[in-house]
Amino acid sequence: MPNSPPPTVTETDRRIPIGEGSLFARIWTPEGAESGRPAPVLLFHDSLGCVELWRDFPGLLAAATGRRVVAYDRLGFGRSDPHPGPLDPDFIAREARQVIPSLCEQVGVVDFVACGHSVGGGMAVETAARFGTRCRALVTIAAQAFVEDRTLDGIRAARREFQDPATLARLARYHGGKAEWVVNAWIGTWLSPAFADWSLDRVLPAVRCPVLAVHGDGDEYGSAEHPRRIAAGRGTARILPNTGHVPHRENREALIEAIRRFLAGI
Repeated sequence: MPNSPPPTVTETDRRIPIGEGSLFARIWTPEGAESGRPAPVLLFHDSLGCVELWRDFPGLLAAATGRRVVAYDRLGFGRSDPHPGPLDPDFIAREARQVIPSLCEQVGVVDFVACGHSVGGGMAVETAARFGTRCRALVTIAAQAFVEDRTLDGIRAARREFQDPATLARLARYHGGKAEWVVNAWIGTWLSPAFADWSLDRVLPAVRCPVLAVHGDGDEYGSAEHPRRIAAGRGTARILPNTGHVPHRENREALIEAIRRFLAGI
């Protein structure tokens, strides 16, 4: 018999008030009864990202998995309110500690799958560790687990690129007047001596759910040691061939299929 067509997915936008402002969120919901639907996927974007820069990945992921997908712009990014100041060196753990509880409560999420790209992967790890059995599975995409020379070299190269006003203008299409803050927050934080010793080593042992750590073999911001460290003793490290730091754009179908198969087995 032929395969069934993927379900229709509807999009809903929300404003989520938190202590320092409000966040923009979007929810992709596949058609079908709410009862019995598996835990939704909560997406964490990267250092320059936002909801719009996920492009069509969340909708396709919702259709492929039959799960709601929830993505949001962190404070200071995309259509969320401006951030009140510089990022704290503890900003990765802080997102799980201070933002995710309010987000889950206001969009009606109890159990969930944490899925993050790049630094968002670190936030997904922190969230999985903090929420215990409420986090049913963890997926990281091109995530960093520690500060590596390759990561810093990539950021220094990006800093040179952002000296071109046209590069910043392209980012401003997604972040508006916050674009310069977004760039400075990324580059300034990662190159700061105060961030040099950051790693996920302390929190990874608290992750109890199944783990899929996906990485591209050509990732310019991190070696394959990152997914190996994240998945060690907890799950699977999957290396995608001919893929760089943005698998959801560079190798979208393979990434979605890897996540679909992983979630189908839990």
